[in-house]
Amino acid sequence: MDFKEEIVELLAQETKLKREELMNLISVPPNSTMGDYAFPCFKLGKNPKEEGEKLKSKLILPNAFSKVEVAGAYLNFYLNHHYLAEQTLKTIYRERKYYGKEDLGKGKRIVIDFSSPNIAKPFGIGHLRSTVIGNCLYKLHIFLGYKAIGVNHLGDWGTQFGKLIVAYTKWGNETELQQDPIKYLLKLYVRFHDEAERDASLNDLARDEFKKLEDGQKEALRLWELFRELSLAEFKKIYRLLDVEFDSYTGEAFYSNVLGKTIEEVSSRVSTEVSDGALIVNLEKYNMAPVLLRKSNGTTSYHTRDLAAIFYRIQKYKANKLIYVVGQEQKLHFQQLFKVMELMKYDSEMFKHVDFGLFKFPEGKMSTRKGNVIFLEEVLDKAIELVRKLIEEKNPDLKNKEEVARQVGVGAIIFADLSNDRIRDINFDWDRMLSFEGETGPYLQYTHARACSILRKAESERKIGSSEKVNYDHFQLEEELKVIRQLDKFNHVLKDVLKTYKPHTLARYLLDLAQAFNEFYHQCPVLSDQMQATKARLLLVDCVRQVLANGLDLMGIKAPEEM
Repeated sequence: MDFKEEIVELLAQETKLKREELMNLISVPPNSTMGDYAFPCFKLGKNPKEEGEKLKSKLILPNAFSKVEVAGAYLNFYLNHHYLAEQTLKTIYRERKYYGKEDLGKGKRIVIDFSSPNIAKPFGIGHLRSTVIGNCLYKLHIFLGYKAIGVNHLGDWGTQFGKLIVAYTKWGNETELQQDPIKYLLKLYVRFHDEAERDASLNDLARDEFKKLEDGQKEALRLWELFRELSLAEFKKIYRLLDVEFDSYTGEAFYSNVLGKTIEEVSSRVSTEVSDGALIVNLEKYNMAPVLLRKSNGTTSYHTRDLAAIFYRIQKYKANKLIYVVGQEQKLHFQQLFKVMELMKYDSEMFKHVDFGLFKFPEGKMSTRKGNVIFLEEVLDKAIELVRKLIEEKNPDLKNKEEVARQVGVGAIIFADLSNDRIRDINFDWDRMLSFEGETGPYLQYTHARACSILRKAESERKIGSSEKVNYDHFQLEEELKVIRQLDKFNHVLKDVLKTYKPHTLARYLLDLAQAFNEFYHQCPVLSDQMQATKARLLLVDCVRQVLANGLDLMGIKAPEEM
């Protein structure tokens, strides 16, 4: 039940304020002693306290609320906690894995562009952010009723392939390439840049090779296809580890045959000009650098390929919105791209760049050209190995040890990323990344496993009852009510993440729920001789287990039943 909506309905009848304005004004007080919801009365007149008293006298409270009080300039609403407990716990028990699900996006189609590593380059730790933020938003949109299409727009075209073709032709060995494709291609790429510093003509050769690739020259295409196929096979190993899936792997190269048509389409609807032999869209009056449609040597740019992708996605998927989960260093690129679409009379609300901060490293910026890259697979493997050792130490008889080690190790890395506000940079720290102490993914997973353990024990003692058999008047203690209030917030938190594109809000919510549950667990005996109290508390435990599982799943994290 949406209690905030109930308050809006009440206040809309007794004030001249619009429902949307009321919705924005109502907040949750920082302390539950001040009520569950608060309405500021400043908008009602010069004396907000007096206006609050007048409004209070007119209100007839529904069953959901026990009382309303005026405190200073605020009208504070107190929920009927037995009613809240019954409504919330019955709903979770009934809806199970669908609790929190809504049809907010019914009929709307969203394309989410995320991960998008470069072919023939390492899948480094820097790619983690786009992958896990994008995956969370993809899953959340589906959960809230949208038709979401997840696209991995691979960086599989461009001058860097000219460089690789030159390097491979000069110094390559196919046996070494097949043994460890990504690391070998990285080695060649680094060598190319080292050699090009001494011999600048190599850069001209690279541009020529890429021109051959765009022109469809057989040998250039053969090598490009080989590099792409080997790279994608390596990337998919990582995606399997992360349990991330895509609806499409159409990268930049997919659009190579329609780039001419794309340039014609843009040129027919937007003013273009030739500058130093290149075709551009001049954005000077918008204080932006020009968009390069075609370079002076006839090759295309990132912008051309991104424009082609937009036209394709709108046409093929009938997309209402295109979301790009790409680092903040590409902010100008997307501002330029969206401005061109706006000039072509597309609604600017159709496009959203979900930017994020970077990983910062003590040794400075990671660079593929210099070969100093932290491979994401190595980070994941280290985390899994650490969990494996902990299991052997603390719970050697655990079933499915390998599977649990993978779920907890990978979950730790995903949560370490998603628990940060996406717009902030993250200082990469091995110890922090692999920590299972404090506010971490493993802490949430352990809390879920603890709830499962209580329920297993209760089942063996035949103490579990359905939500229909529970007496909700048994929920009296603040530790119980705190958990129930948290459970009720789940759907509101999901809507907030949808609105802000910030998964850390969900991470924070799950931590708060786990902390409230652990306080409850330590203060309130769940399994006791008091059968009615036991049934009520078991239902509460089951509902916490379910909401933790639902929330972790939306973050792309597994919830093991034993640890």
